[in-house]
Parts: sequence; structure tokens; C-alpha cells
Amino acid sequence: MESKQALRWLEGASLDLTDLNETKTVRLALDTLALRLDGKPASANTVRRKRAVLHAVLEYAVELEELPSNPVHKVKWKPPKTTETVDPRVVVNPRQAEALLAAVASVGGRGRGRRLQAMFACMYYAALRPGETVALRQQDCHLPATGWGRILVDVSRPEVNVQWTDTGDAHEERGLKHRGRDDVRPVPIPPKLVRILRQHIEEFGVAEDGRLFRSERGGVVASTAYTEVWQEARKLALTPAQFASPLARRPYDLRHAAVSLWLNVGVPAPDVAERAGHGVDVLLRVYAKCLDGQQEIANMRIEDALPA
Repeated sequence: MESKQALRWLEGASLDLTDLNETKTVRLALDTLALRLDGKPASANTVRRKRAVLHAVLEYAVELEELPSNPVHKVKWKPPKTTETVDPRVVVNPRQAEALLAAVASVGGRGRGRRLQAMFACMYYAALRPGETVALRQQDCHLPATGWGRILVDVSRPEVNVQWTDTGDAHEERGLKHRGRDDVRPVPIPPKLVRILRQHIEEFGVAEDGRLFRSERGGVVASTAYTEVWQEARKLALTPAQFASPLARRPYDLRHAAVSLWLNVGVPAPDVAERAGHGVDVLLRVYAKCLDGQQEIANMRIEDALPA
């Protein structure tokens, strides 16, 4: 009964498809998707994604010959500009990163922060995305007694709305970002991270499926849980001014710090891109503002080329 009522409401509230041939209707749709439910402007990335969905739906209507052409192309409408580059203010240096990781272990009782310390270490020392980190299993790790180890990243568990998953779980298992479903990304990891992971396994064990990081009840670690720990660690490790700043405001910023560090110490961009799971062009564009010293090098080369 409820579904029938919903369908009747949709039928009465929806426009006829032919109305989309009028540019004023399409412009109204575009202007609307640029707003949040409260009427305030949506973020640039949200607008871009919504426009892409609308465009795809109308392309499908053209394919079904319900529309003669995609009406979006008739409207001169510019979405807000998106910011792709990483803000260098969020990037911590190695000393700050180590202080934050140490502070994580001091957060909460019953080992609350301690259980997550190695997870944050994977984001910093291996540049893993949060979704890749929570999916990491013991069988994916080569952790020798000495020297460098390796992680094979082959799956991600990003957190999504349970209404959009087939299982009703908040974490849906997916392939790696920007890669095919069966692709694997090998990531060499430094001895420090090897030791941290070995100690974590010895102290906390692993889940039945081999996952290294789990909640106290054995489930996938929720973003709300590890974000709360992270903010408490920031209070402990940073000065009041730093805490109020964008510095490492999100756990994801540890990944930004890792990639920025690798680029700045001279690791070739293709190698950094492979480890981080980026294309080289995207890598250099996203981290362009985090390359310390590059402007000085460019200035020196230009000055040397000019006549005295």
C-alpha cells in the first residue's frame, strides 16, 4: 500500500519527460542540484557528481529515443569550480606524524586508541586510504623480522549508507579506486611499519577473516569511531593553534602527508603513483602545492638561463 501511494505521489509530482526539451526546465534542474536540502549551496564536488548523474540519465533517455538529444547541452550553465589540489596546510611533517600516532595510543580506556594506532600508521607509512586500511588482512601482509615488508592491497571497504548496499552493511567491499576489480596494488612498507603491524597482531590478534583492524565486537571499524579517536589525539599532540588549524584535521590527511613526503624526498613520480594508487598526471596535479622547494629550483634555472 505504501509503495503504491509513493508511486502515485511521484506520478503527480513529476514532470513529463517532454518538458525537458525546454531549456528553462533544465536550467531549473541544474540550479536546484547545486543546493542542499536546507537551501544553502552544495559543495563543488557534490554538484559535479549530481550533474554527472543527471547527464547520464538524460543520455539514457536519448538512447531509448525518448528525447531527440541531451537537453543539458543546450544550457550554458557552469558548475562551481572544484578544488583538486591538496591544501598544504593539512600536511604534517614526519615529527608531527609520529607525535600524533603516539598520542592515538593514549586515547580512551580499554585500549580504545591502542587498537587503532597501527591502522593510522598504515595511512601514514603506506599511504593507504581509510577504506583500504579497514579491509587489510594478515594474509595481505609480508612482515619479515627485519627490513622492508610489503602489503598487497586488493580490496577496499568504504563506508556507505546502508540503504544503498545489497547486504545492509555500512561497509561495502569494492575493488581498488581507479583500477579493475581484480587488480592488486603492491605497496612496500618501511621497517617501522612492519614492527608496528607485527606488534599489533601479537597484542590484538586478527578477525576470523584475517582482518587486522576490528571493533571491540569484531566488526569493521566505523569511520565515526576512528575519527573520534583521531580528534582526541590531535588535542593531545598539537598546540591549540595547530588544533584549530586544518593541520591533519582528517585521518585521510595522513595519506596526503605520506605522498607529499615521498615526492619531496625525490622518489620518482611513477613510483609514488604506483604505491599510492594514482595515475601520474592526477598525482602531480593533486599534490602540486605540496612540493616544497620546487619553486626555488625553477627560479634558479630561470635565473641561470637569463643573461647577467
